[in-house]
Amino acid sequence: MDIRAETLEDIDAVWHINEQAFGRPAEADLVNALRDAGALTLSLVADLEGQLVGHIAFSPMAIEQHPEPSKVIGLAPVAVLPDYQRQGIGYQLCRAGLDICKQEGWDIAIVLGHPDYYPRVGFERAAPHGIFCGFEVPEEAYMVMELQPGKLKLYKGKTAYHPAFEGV
Repeated sequence: MDIRAETLEDIDAVWHINEQAFGRPAEADLVNALRDAGALTLSLVADLEGQLVGHIAFSPMAIEQHPEPSKVIGLAPVAVLPDYQRQGIGYQLCRAGLDICKQEGWDIAIVLGHPDYYPRVGFERAAPHGIFCGFEVPEEAYMVMELQPGKLKLYKGKTAYHPAFEGV
C-alpha cells in the first residue's frame, strides 16, 4: 500500500471513500469545502494496487489564549472504505499524516474521535491539558497530541475548527 498526497485526479474517489466510510455525504462534502476554502492543509490517500481505499485530512484550528498564528492542526476526517476497515489502513494514514505535520512544524494536533482508537496513534485526552472543544462533546473523545517537544503547555482554552465544519 502506498500513502501519498491527494492529486486532482483523486478528488472524486476521496469523496466516495468518505461518503462510504461514514454512510452519509456530510464528511465528504466537508473535505470538498475545506479544499475549496484553501483550508485543506494536508490530504493523503491510501492507494492499494491502484485503488484508493482510504483518506485523511488535516486543517488548521484556532485556540483561545494563544497569540495568532497558532500552530494547531486538526485531524478530520479519516476514512477507509468499509471492505478495507480493520486492516490497519486508518492507523497508517494517521501515522503518516501526523509525521508530516510534525515535519512541517505544527505544534499540536487535535482530534475528536473514538477514545479507544486514537490513543493507539498517540493521542491523549485534551482536558487535563486545559484544551477544550468549542462545542459540547464527550470529554474523553476530545484528544490532543504534542508534535513539537514542549509546545503543548503553551496552548490553553477552547478550540475552533474551520467554519466548514459547521455543516457536519
